[in-house]
Amino acid sequence: MHPLLKIFFTGMLVSFLGSLPLGTLNIAAMQISVTEGITAAMLFSIGSLIVEIIYVRLSLVAMDWIRKQEKILKALEWITLVIVLALAASSFYSAMHPSVEKNIVLSSSLPKFFLGFVMSALNPVQIPFWFGWSTVLFTKKVLLPRSDHYNSYILGIGIGTFIGNCVFIFGGLLIAKKINNNQHILNWVIGGIFAITALIQLWRMLTKKDAIHKMEHPEKEKEIK
Repeated sequence: MHPLLKIFFTGMLVSFLGSLPLGTLNIAAMQISVTEGITAAMLFSIGSLIVEIIYVRLSLVAMDWIRKQEKILKALEWITLVIVLALAASSFYSAMHPSVEKNIVLSSSLPKFFLGFVMSALNPVQIPFWFGWSTVLFTKKVLLPRSDHYNSYILGIGIGTFIGNCVFIFGGLLIAKKINNNQHILNWVIGGIFAITALIQLWRMLTKKDAIHKMEHPEKEKEIK
């Protein structure tokens, strides 16, 4: 296989598999697809994956600089925790008040593309994820420090992330159809997922398994983003 195709498919596969486990962004995309439609969810996903591509590019050309930004990463982690808690609280509020069908946070007046962009920018988990994988691929000589390799890698990552998000977007619609579009049940389920995500994030921060720890030990970073 041509080296550029190999790095393209490697980036796409890693990104796709990393997008499948439950996380803040893919669950948010799923809820938006159910409440506001596929187009809104797609715009949200495109906004979030553009930020991911930017973070990957930074991790490739500015590894040493990123590693030194401990205070920024720590602040982003706390901001992310607050956002996830707000999403959980908003979903639970909607579940307890049948007249309020939509998640108050996700149904804000912000354009969905911009909302996805901002939420992704404030999510530091993907930084050590790609920092670690890029380090592994550099070590194995799969990824080389060349512009054509970087471009092929990033293109694959963007497509992989988008396909992974589509699984949740269309999966959310399928689930909603199965429960006869019962927003009450769906809001309880999604609120529970956001709450669990927040607890996992807090546990990682308190046990030093957060973004900063992963940046210091990139050889161990093969977890989900």
